[in-house]
Amino acid sequence: MNDCIFCKIIKGEIPSYKIYEDDKTYAFLDIACDCEGHTLVIPKKHCTNVLDCDKDYLAATMESVQKIAKHYVEDCGYDGVNIINASGEAAQQSVFHLHFHIYPRKKADGKDLFPLKEKLDMDMSAVAKKLAL
Repeated sequence: MNDCIFCKIIKGEIPSYKIYEDDKTYAFLDIACDCEGHTLVIPKKHCTNVLDCDKDYLAATMESVQKIAKHYVEDCGYDGVNIINASGEAAQQSVFHLHFHIYPRKKADGKDLFPLKEKLDMDMSAVAKKLAL
């Protein structure tokens, strides 16, 4: 895709801080600088999100996410990771090329990526029935 910022990064048209690359995926530091090591993992083939990504590229992307996450915990001194994906505008996706965020975490780092929300009053049975495959 010609105007996709992530496709331009893959092609080397825009510089990035590469963390990992293989034949199907590319991982680089997010320029947001909001968390040490905040990494984006993307497929090299353009797709919008998990809803339209072909299964081979999605599997390769998830394999890279796992490889990088393990590396951060086992080799880089982090205690855990948050892995986040937004698929679709309603889910707050801002760049429309599939990507997963990896946030390396340390105990007591002060980051709260799961803010408490008010518990909703809902019929769990009805929701499960609506969503079941």
